[in-house]
Amino acid sequence: MKILVVDDEKDVKLLFEQRFRKEIRSGELTFVFAFSGEEAIQTLKTMVQQAVLILSDINMPGMSGLELLEHIKKNHVKPPPMVMMITAYGDEENRKSAKQLGADAFLTKPLDFKLLKNEFLNL
Repeated sequence: MKILVVDDEKDVKLLFEQRFRKEIRSGELTFVFAFSGEEAIQTLKTMVQQAVLILSDINMPGMSGLELLEHIKKNHVKPPPMVMMITAYGDEENRKSAKQLGADAFLTKPLDFKLLKNEFLNL
């Protein structure tokens, strides 16, 4: 499974590579990283049609994660990829907005990587 992680914090890449080292080595999971909503859109354009899961931070400079979510759900080939929104702020307004825009899940930082790993493996 190919997973696109979108977060403006560059240390997220190292964190995911450490937490999913075994799954990456076995080829079970492949991670691609984008550090802005705009970069994520460009990355999606270059990805061969595959089952893609997108994990996106909500609060990023430039295009927000919610704007990215709206773009993906409106413009990506059908069926659109599964999108899980991630935020440090678990407020109800962000959760409601994400749900209305078509988010498949809403996660709060700090991420529970054990729970996230189970989510990935059950898709």
